[in-house]
Amino acid sequence: MRTIKSRALKMPYQQIFSPLSFGSLTIKNRILRSNLAGRFDNYDGTGAQARINWEVKFARAGVGAIVSSFVPVHPRGRILPNYATIVSDDRIPFWRALGKAVHEHDCKYILQLSHGGRQRDIPTIDYPLGLSSTAKRDPMHGFECEAMTLAQIKETVQAFAEGARRAREAGLDGVELHGANGYLITQFLSSGINDRTDEYGGVLANRARFVREIVQAIRARVGRDFHLQMKISAVEYNNAILPDEKPGNTLEDSTEVCRWLKEDGVDAIVVSSGSSFPHPKNPAGDLPIAELRKTYDSLISSGTLALRNYLLFTGKLTADLFKRRWEGARGPKERIEGLNLADARVIKKAVGTIPVLVTGGFQTAEIIEEAITRGDCDAVTIGRPLIANNDLVQQFARGIGRPANPCTFCNACLVNAPENPLGCYDESRFPSREAMVAEILSVYRPQPFQ
Repeated sequence: MRTIKSRALKMPYQQIFSPLSFGSLTIKNRILRSNLAGRFDNYDGTGAQARINWEVKFARAGVGAIVSSFVPVHPRGRILPNYATIVSDDRIPFWRALGKAVHEHDCKYILQLSHGGRQRDIPTIDYPLGLSSTAKRDPMHGFECEAMTLAQIKETVQAFAEGARRAREAGLDGVELHGANGYLITQFLSSGINDRTDEYGGVLANRARFVREIVQAIRARVGRDFHLQMKISAVEYNNAILPDEKPGNTLEDSTEVCRWLKEDGVDAIVVSSGSSFPHPKNPAGDLPIAELRKTYDSLISSGTLALRNYLLFTGKLTADLFKRRWEGARGPKERIEGLNLADARVIKKAVGTIPVLVTGGFQTAEIIEEAITRGDCDAVTIGRPLIANNDLVQQFARGIGRPANPCTFCNACLVNAPENPLGCYDESRFPSREAMVAEILSVYRPQPFQ
């Protein structure tokens, strides 16, 4: 990746600041805030003011649309406590209030319909065991699960459809299916994870049956005039850290799935990578061992291999070896920005008329502008660089091509998320630790009660 210096322009970036139409939805520019948030809500999955404050930060700062964080459609699909859910109609008023607050800033809000399957960092007391396409535990942390029965599959398909119906009733602008990064839909799609022998396993068409039934059920429930997009890992790299695992789906596999999803009524594809979260390719960056030692203990009781991992991270030699393997699987750090553009280009060519969005460390206006101009993608979704610089879009609008204080991809935000509020934890970006903490805790103001 060539280095591009910040420069002032007489005109803003034309591609970035042109509206994008998905059919039933139009957003004002080509930058979406990617799906991210922290444990801002109540243990039972009801929403809290802190989440509204978090989302408004980005809406106020100029993004065209916000994709919510992971929003479970079923109580058993939660990955952490204190994440707002959409599992019942009594959750609709919260999401309506959140959507209204975001809309006040001319920003659209897309709810991410999600289910963790076996990939759950901290299970809740009501559902200690995950569901999956397989009965095999997660090979990295040892999160245990049971293979879904046909009845459970049908129940979950309807849970996604009801989640979409609730999002529409809440006045939100659309929904995204989280079919990437190792969560339940990935667990069905993946040739490296799905070991079923029934109609939901085996060949790609069978492995894709689950997500296609979800899309069809959503369309039957909410019609064709409500926005629906699908996030998919274009290449899974399922053996990136554990070489004995199967590699998982290829770009060719995922491209075929995207063609089918377009036929079924998906309005856009969001391109990501990796068969787990976190993964060396997503979010691509450093493995902050020092921070990991402070927070990974939260997972020890969640997975049968988590204690092994904790001891590995706390030993200097073993931690260094693991970090080198992680960075080797990630690739050169200077290539993080735009990492998924080549995959997005292939998928965009295959799906033709529907927009293709892509994630991957974007924080340089010229790179985004050129990617859209070349036809690699129609828009980008941004996570960590917007945490680092909430006003990134406003900087682009002023002609600043790259922030003076960019995201360093240190991933300290990621490893703090299981225990601490989400925010930028790179102290080098702040004048003091106190300033960093104040910024992280700002999400709790205004408070709901005085």
